[in-house]
Amino acid sequence: MEYIPRLLEQAIQRALKRHRSILLFGARQTGKTTLINRLQADATVVLVRPDVRQRYEKSPELLAGEIEALKPATRTKRPLVVVDEVQKVPAILDVVQDVIDRGRADFVLTGSSARKLRRGASVNLLPGRVVTFRLDPFSVREVPTHDVNERLLYGSLPGMLAVPNLADRETDLEAYVTTYLEEEVRAEALVRQVGDFARFLELAACESGRIVNRRKLSQEIGVAHTTIDAYYQILEDCLITERIEPVTHSRTRKKLTKSEKYLFFDLGVRRVAAREGIKPSRETLGCLFEQFVGLELVRCAHVAHRAVAIRFWRDPDGPEVDWVIDEEGAYTPIEVKWTNTPRVEDARSLETFLAEYPSAKAGYLVCHVPRKAKLSDRVTALPWHAIDELIPVA
Repeated sequence: MEYIPRLLEQAIQRALKRHRSILLFGARQTGKTTLINRLQADATVVLVRPDVRQRYEKSPELLAGEIEALKPATRTKRPLVVVDEVQKVPAILDVVQDVIDRGRADFVLTGSSARKLRRGASVNLLPGRVVTFRLDPFSVREVPTHDVNERLLYGSLPGMLAVPNLADRETDLEAYVTTYLEEEVRAEALVRQVGDFARFLELAACESGRIVNRRKLSQEIGVAHTTIDAYYQILEDCLITERIEPVTHSRTRKKLTKSEKYLFFDLGVRRVAAREGIKPSRETLGCLFEQFVGLELVRCAHVAHRAVAIRFWRDPDGPEVDWVIDEEGAYTPIEVKWTNTPRVEDARSLETFLAEYPSAKAGYLVCHVPRKAKLSDRVTALPWHAIDELIPVA
């Protein structure tokens, strides 16, 4: 499979030209290594290798000396240094800060987990010194497809899309879930009851895209509500799930849902983790399609280079809207329907939302129509492959 450019590349290159260092987060196999290999770094430190990690754990300051010892030919410009999987040795960030402050090098730091970086009170997060980016699996904007069903079942991790045979892709997804989710993530969780966490992982995958029901999960697994919260935080920190907060303020509605949703970062990984087959019902396809649209919006938001959040809206006594684009309080509501013949009645919740929030100027019904179609003055039916038009890259 030939190299496919990523939407983040230009923004990363612009930051490096301004001598801003980069912190690039992304779950395993989202393409971080492939991306940074294109940057022509002067030195690369791969902390996922045990021998390399142990050396810097013992002496993080070695990195500064190695940068000073780079060949004179590279010292006519500021060297670019890559530190891969930086969360493996958090103490190295103090050395990175010192080198940045002295103007001795620029860095690209990558990580597949933010847990150790965010949870350690003594960890140096390099405030004001790095630009943070998030690399996701391929979006439809990066790799268009005519077969949305394939994306619903097998996801869009770069390594998976490179495998043409779907049976082989299924085998690779099984391996990903087994070797990464069930072993690495569980090991990082530091949980005493590994069986409980494994069961939670399966249930969390099944519940992806739904409002979290902590009571149900705690009863099924036999753990406290606080443990469920801790487990979700592990998945979020390890970049396996994306937390989606609701819109909770309203002029007239007093009972808006305040609980969040979680989306698994890749639908193929989600399906295999949930122990689901490859022949979902029509109802399940509709749920997966809703998650697919939500993930595409999240991925567009990650590369928008401005303040964009993806939310949802639900009144337990009435209407709900699947997704809401929030650009600093300016809302765009989005409903998702598994249909190629949308009706005016399908836009009812969107019309209710538009009437409730003056900042919302238009709503969209994402479905299987081949081209845009007006459903009302302010609601448009939008083809799923045109989702990226809703959050253009700056």
